[in-house]
Amino acid sequence: MTRTDPLPAALAELPVAIIGAGPIGLAAAAQLHERGIEAIVLEAGDSAGAAVQQWAHARLFSSWEHLVDPAAARLLDRAGWDAPAAARLPTGRELVDAYLAPLAATAELAPSIHYRSAVIAVTRERADRTRTARRDRTPFVLRVQTETGVEERRARAVIDASGTWGTPNPLGSNGLDPLGIETVAENLHGALPDVLGADRARFAGRRTLVVGAGHSAASTLIALATLARETGAGSVTWAIRGSRPTRVSGAADDELAERGQLGSRVHELVRSGAITLVDRFEIDRLARAADGAVEVSGVQRRERARLDADEVVVATGFRPELGMLRELRLDLDEIVEAPRALAPLIDPNLHSCGTVYPHGVAELAHPEQDFYIAGMKSYGRAPTFLLLTGYEQVRSIADELAGDAAAARHVELVLPETGVCSTDIGSASTSGGCCAVEPAAGIPAEAVAAADGRSLLPLAGR
Repeated sequence: MTRTDPLPAALAELPVAIIGAGPIGLAAAAQLHERGIEAIVLEAGDSAGAAVQQWAHARLFSSWEHLVDPAAARLLDRAGWDAPAAARLPTGRELVDAYLAPLAATAELAPSIHYRSAVIAVTRERADRTRTARRDRTPFVLRVQTETGVEERRARAVIDASGTWGTPNPLGSNGLDPLGIETVAENLHGALPDVLGADRARFAGRRTLVVGAGHSAASTLIALATLARETGAGSVTWAIRGSRPTRVSGAADDELAERGQLGSRVHELVRSGAITLVDRFEIDRLARAADGAVEVSGVQRRERARLDADEVVVATGFRPELGMLRELRLDLDEIVEAPRALAPLIDPNLHSCGTVYPHGVAELAHPEQDFYIAGMKSYGRAPTFLLLTGYEQVRSIADELAGDAAAARHVELVLPETGVCSTDIGSASTSGGCCAVEPAAGIPAEAVAAADGRSLLPLAGR
């Protein structure tokens, strides 16, 4: 909702609260700083880009020129920042070390960032979602879990840039965790484990099942096949719900050439027998087998079926965590879980990231005035998010909060010609989403060229 009256003096004295110190959250802080608006950044992790560090080994698809917010760059330049080469593709670790950490350490932003501060609820002061009187003139209250206990922070406005990395989609085909999941939890792994690095010993010589039909799954499959070839042991099984893995089809006319090549490599491994593809498999139950393996049960072509594996990689995408926003008045699309006005613009059935229309406060607004979801979380379960899109979102929001409605609604965005987006996440990070792949050491040079940095992953800053 757009504010049509002047901001009450009592509210004007309060800061804008930003949830998440990932790429989008820090960009929001930088944009607000340029407009002279005080902000506080509440980050659940120990440092900026905490979620990115969980996939630090992966290389981004986006080059540096598409990863840096303009306002953030101006802050860094004043601090003597040595900007990375624009055309280079960084790893997640490099994104943090060369950009997010220096940005968070600038004299302008550092005092406003509070680490180990997890937001557990957002509401209005003395007003649940049913109370309307003077609601838009009442401060927000954010309940925050800190190292010393639970405390509350007041704010004039809230930008939720917490991303989706912390809320992966469940394994169950019905959107829930399969029955029995607690009995095999130690053998389940999230998206993009470091198969050829830190997690090598965990996967070497093991029977691994990868569940998911997108590019994060494809990246992990390539790494696992490489590991099996290097060690001469282990097996790789790929389970999908659909009849064919169209998201990594490797079609010649794929708008992202590298994405198509990644898919071609995976399908080559399937054809050669290095990967066993199991289609139309809908999981509903997990159990511990007598030999210690994980029994993965479900329905395949209307018949009961079962797969056994030592390790299971859950690459099923991500979704927004909305429980902490329960007392706010949101207007979300009932399917995608994105703001209702934004949902048709990002429908993955109609758009890739390169064809998503530029958007800002007009599409991100909710009935709850001065509350915005930005970054990857704003896309709900849609997988077409790009960091550049998120940066323009928070630029528009900052202009709106500064009282420049015209600038807020003048939205411009020049995306890479082919688009650079995710196709298997409902992701990133803090907010944000962009592209990354499991390092492909050991794969033939031509396959590395196709796969290195070409799969997709959310950027999140929880």
